[in-house]
Amino acid sequence: MTRILFRYFVLFTLTLLALCALSFSLIYLFPAEPVTTLTGITPQNLIQHEALINQYHLNSNILVQFGDYLSELFAGNWGVSLISGQPLSKEIMLALPATIELSACAMFIVVVIGIPLGCYSGLRAYSNADFTINSISVTLYSVPVFWLAVIFILTFSLQFGWLPLSGRVNLLFDIPHQTGFLFIDILLADNLDKSAALSDAFLHLILPTLSIALMSTASMIRITRRSIIDVLNKPFIIAAKSKGLSSRQIFVRHVLRNALLPILPLMAMQITTLITNAMIVETLFSWPGIGNWLIQAIYQRDYSALRMGMLAVSTLVVMITIAIDLFNRLIDPSREKFESVTI
Repeated sequence: MTRILFRYFVLFTLTLLALCALSFSLIYLFPAEPVTTLTGITPQNLIQHEALINQYHLNSNILVQFGDYLSELFAGNWGVSLISGQPLSKEIMLALPATIELSACAMFIVVVIGIPLGCYSGLRAYSNADFTINSISVTLYSVPVFWLAVIFILTFSLQFGWLPLSGRVNLLFDIPHQTGFLFIDILLADNLDKSAALSDAFLHLILPTLSIALMSTASMIRITRRSIIDVLNKPFIIAAKSKGLSSRQIFVRHVLRNALLPILPLMAMQITTLITNAMIVETLFSWPGIGNWLIQAIYQRDYSALRMGMLAVSTLVVMITIAIDLFNRLIDPSREKFESVTI
C-alpha cells in the first residue's frame, strides 16, 4: 500500500513539474514582454521594469528563473490579470468551482444512465433492444457538443421558453460567494428563499449539463455493453450456470463486479472529456466557469491569465486521472498481484 501511494506521488510530482515547465516556457512564447506575461503588470517606466526583472530574476540563467517561478507559484503568487488587475489565484478560484460543478453533475448522469443501459444492452446482446440502444448511442456520440448545445438553446429556451438561456442562477437571487459551488452557497446563505433559489439553479443547470453529458453517456453505454459481453463469455460464468445459480445471482455476484473493473480506468478519460466539453459549452450558456474565463482571456489577449488558467485546468485533470487510477488499483487486488509477479 505504501509503495503504491509513493509511486503515485512520484508520478504526480513529475507530471506537475512538467506542466509547470510548459507554463514557464509560455512566458517566452507569447507575443508580449516576458516580465508582463509573468507578472501581469505592464511596467510604466524603466525603474519599475528593472525592479520586476530583479524580483523574478529574469536576468539570470533559465534554471534560476524556473526555480524562482516555482517558488512564487507554490507561494500563491500567480500574478495578476492584465485586464482586470485582480490576482489570478482569486479569479481562477472563482471560476473553477463552476466548471467542477457542471462536470460533476454531467458525470452523475453518465454513471446513472450510461452504466445501467450498458448493462441491459450487454445482457440482451444482439436483440432488438440492444440494436436500438446501440444505434441511439452511436448517434449521440457522433453529434458535436457545441451543435447539440445550440439546438437545446433554440428549442427549449427560445422556442418553448421552458428553461433559462444563460447563467447559473437568476440575478434576483443575491447569493454570497462562500465556496464557489452554487448549491452549497445557497444552502449556506441567510435571508434567502432557498427552495426557490435551488429550483432556479437546477433549471439553469439542465441544458448545459445535458449538452456535455449525452456524448459521454453514449460512450459509457458502449463501453459497459462491451465489458458485459466479454464477462458473460468467461469460463467462470459457465461454471456458475452449471451450479444452478439464477440469472440474477450470476449478474450480481459475478458479472457486474468483473465488468465494472475495466470501466473504472476509462472513467478517467470520460472525466477529461467532460471537463473539455464543459469549457466549450460554458461560452454558449454564459456559464461563469474556467472555460468561459479562458475564452474571454483569449479575446482580450490576457496572456498571464491564459498561462495560469491552462496550468490550473491541466493540474485538475491530472489529479482526477491519477486519483481514479489509484482508486481502481486499490479495489482491484489482481492488478497489484500481477505487477508483483512480473516485477
